[in-house]
Amino acid sequence: MEIGEMYDEIVAALEEKKARDIRVIDIQELTTIATYFIICSGTSTTHIKTLADEVEVKLKEKGVAPLRLEGYNGARWVLIDYGDIVVHIFHEEDREFYNLERLWQDGRAVPVKNAE
Repeated sequence: MEIGEMYDEIVAALEEKKARDIRVIDIQELTTIATYFIICSGTSTTHIKTLADEVEVKLKEKGVAPLRLEGYNGARWVLIDYGDIVVHIFHEEDREFYNLERLWQDGRAVPVKNAE
């Protein structure tokens, strides 16, 4: 699957399940760990698990499995690593605390069409 198609599937899955404040940061000029970070928030641990599940289901339908999944059991910060794209799904309070957007502020913000 092409990175652009993967990106579209992930964002659509997050939007479908009402993720809050979806942000995309292009980090390819800053590091080799990924091309994009996709960051969003959920309102509860149940919502966060639902968001992570939806991303996984949509990509598995396209034949793509994550390289790594972390934080699912606690569901305060779930990380889904697809190689070129790393998805971070935070509880709103934890997102404010860790503030990845500030840490990666030198990356290029990518507009998300339908984001709140």
